[in-house]
Amino acid sequence: MTIEGIKGCYEKTGGLFYFARMCSKIRLRHAGTLPGEYDDMLGQGFDGRTCRYLSVRYEDVRAQVLSGKSDEETLEWCMSAGRRLSDEEVLIYNSFMSKRGWRDDETDEFIPGMIKQYGLTDDGSVITDFDLIEMDEGRWYPEMWRDAWK
Repeated sequence: MTIEGIKGCYEKTGGLFYFARMCSKIRLRHAGTLPGEYDDMLGQGFDGRTCRYLSVRYEDVRAQVLSGKSDEETLEWCMSAGRRLSDEEVLIYNSFMSKRGWRDDETDEFIPGMIKQYGLTDDGSVITDFDLIEMDEGRWYPEMWRDAWK
């Protein structure tokens, strides 16, 4: 499903994958243009993991975004109010987030189930949660993960 204005999982803010996506979902929800199926996961899933990794509350991040801060300004606020990440911690975060679903507890049931639910082609190239999201929203191509790491 194409959603105007939503950012992809691999878009980086301050070197972090996903953060820009979380901020864009906050803005779209506030504007009333984020599809309702996204509501249950706002502040949960990858949003929640991102906030916990940064040691901030999702509600506080949402307030920063809705105050008009850019993604970069919001991330800086997170690193001041929560914790500042080292380069290695950014690498660990990006590695975990981008590989979720690959050789873990979501591999055998969740990933195939979501491929089927979304009506996607199961050709073996979608192996992570990021792949699922990117494909479902029309941004996905098989080598996008490689390009994101450059």
